[in-house]
Amino acid sequence: MAIIITDECINCGACEPECPNTAIYEGGAEWKYSDGTSLMGMITTLNGDTVQSDKENEPIDMDVYYISPDKCTECVGFHDEPQCAAVCPVDCCIDDKDLRESQDELMAKKDFMHLD
Repeated sequence: MAIIITDECINCGACEPECPNTAIYEGGAEWKYSDGTSLMGMITTLNGDTVQSDKENEPIDMDVYYISPDKCTECVGFHDEPQCAAVCPVDCCIDDKDLRESQDELMAKKDFMHLD
C-alpha cells in the first residue's frame, strides 16, 4: 500500500526531503514521474499507461503535503520503514487502506523508477 498524509498535516515539510522517490509534494504543487527518479522521456507505467515522464500532473491536495501513490514504495528497497512516517511530528503519514500493494509490487515500482 502507499502512504497518505492526512488533513492533520501541519505543513512542516519534514517528510519531503526524506522520501527516496521524491513522491512527496507541498500542497498545490504539481508532481512529475521524473522528479527524483531515473525516468526520462515517454514511459509506460506499471499500470500500462504511456505518459511523458516530465509532464506536470495535477496536485492531489491543495492544502497540505501529499504523496503521489504512483511513486510511493513505502521506502521498500531503501529503508526498513517509511521515512515520512518516521519523521512526522504529528503522525499524519499513515497507510492508505484503499491502496494495497505487496512487497513484490512495491519493489517492482522501485526498480521501475530507479535504474541502477
